[in-house]
Amino acid sequence: MYRERMSGLAGATVWTVTRAAGAGPGRVLPDGCMDLIWSSRRGLLVAGPDTVAQLAAGPDGERYVGLRFPPGTGPAVFGLPAYELRDRRVPLADLWPGAVVTELTERMASHDRPGRLLESVASDRLAATGGPDPLAANVVAGFVAGRDVADAADALGLGTRQLHRRSLALFGYGPKTLARILRMRRALALARAGTPAAEVAVRTGYADQAHLSREVKSLAGVPLRGLVG
Repeated sequence: MYRERMSGLAGATVWTVTRAAGAGPGRVLPDGCMDLIWSSRRGLLVAGPDTVAQLAAGPDGERYVGLRFPPGTGPAVFGLPAYELRDRRVPLADLWPGAVVTELTERMASHDRPGRLLESVASDRLAATGGPDPLAANVVAGFVAGRDVADAADALGLGTRQLHRRSLALFGYGPKTLARILRMRRALALARAGTPAAEVAVRTGYADQAHLSREVKSLAGVPLRGLVG
């Protein structure tokens, strides 16, 4: 019952979930992102950046609509550094004025395209704050290209301590953790496309297949084979 589409906001994704009767908890894997979420039961929530997989559960029939921001964009939307929301799910009313959240909650409940409404609200927030720090996209691109932390910092003209400090604010954790998470996501994409595990390990920079398996289990909580359907 999970669906997603690309957002009009650069790099963002709109997703929807309706809890099926008798469905077990869903496993949400770390991805370096933050989400603005509307729940038909709990209202507006913010999902911070995860360091490990989270199990998401709820009553039968509960509906969720979420806007997932690309890594590093969330702080410009929510107005606080990402590390303050690391591994947390908090009501939006804890971050924004109560009257604003109450009005938005009412609009979400009756809107025929709630995902579009979330996009509009986020777009307004980004315009008001000047948009995300451009460093975020450059950091992510460096790690996707296979750079280690020292090389990434050097390419950005930063010291490793500066990169660590700014990564905490943008992503919720240091660059080494972000690099691990992004590499796992690349590995999962290859594995789900049918690439053998040994080849996945080579193509994504793991020492060997055993290293890949340990990293996936550490971050996702289950072996690689449990995530490849």
